[in-house]
Amino acid sequence: MVATVMSFANFKGGVGKTSTSALVGYNLSKLGKKVLIIDFDAQANLTSLLLKTKASDSDIITIDTSLMSAINENIPLDSIVIPISETLHLIPNAVDFSMYTRYLERNFDTEIEKVSFFSQLIAPLKDIYDFIFIDVPPTLSLLNDTAFYACDQIVVVLQTQERSLAGAEVFIEYLQQTLIDEFHSKVDILGILPVLSKKGARVDDEILKSAYEEFGMDNIFDNKISIMERVKRMDMEGITDNDKDIHDRRVHEIFTHVANEIMTRLEG
Repeated sequence: MVATVMSFANFKGGVGKTSTSALVGYNLSKLGKKVLIIDFDAQANLTSLLLKTKASDSDIITIDTSLMSAINENIPLDSIVIPISETLHLIPNAVDFSMYTRYLERNFDTEIEKVSFFSQLIAPLKDIYDFIFIDVPPTLSLLNDTAFYACDQIVVVLQTQERSLAGAEVFIEYLQQTLIDEFHSKVDILGILPVLSKKGARVDDEILKSAYEEFGMDNIFDNKISIMERVKRMDMEGITDNDKDIHDRRVHEIFTHVANEIMTRLEG
């Protein structure tokens, strides 16, 4: 077992990257894959979401060591993992991660040492999991460079809005010019995953048409995610998975399709 390390990313915020990371990871774990999700954002939204998900099965959940604390104290990351389920695990984050860039600047002299640091840190985890997802904030920064350098694949999340399309274009250009050309990263773009503003809306069709023209039809995921109220509720309350609830079933059906397409694209 050698994990595929992935990130859902875009330069623009508010496109559903954290929800997508959580729900794709959750449904891959239901398909029998062992999944680790690393929260790489000091706002810790993904940590909150997954701990609320776990809270449905247990009353007391505590974070003994955050990601930044583990880095500062040279604690192996596998020792701070929180099991959300048997096959879905979390490395939690907290506000102290805002010091991560300063840590890199203080401890390393060259840019490649800084950028490659996190890749080396998670290397021992790759023998434990099938998938490792790194959930990043929507910025182009040294912080994210270290996350993307650690990735094998990136899925660009494209909300069907004009600014999001422009953000995807800038993001892909940045990956090529910085991580690949300058630092010789082997990261690849697995595809572009559209998030529809409103199913059947004209703006969705227009942005998708522009995306097909810009990136090529084969590079756009066949499966698309619609913005759903139930996903918004899960962001606040944790992931629910009630087979008798049509809204839960619909959410997990969509994200299971995305999970399966990811595996198909990796095989191809």
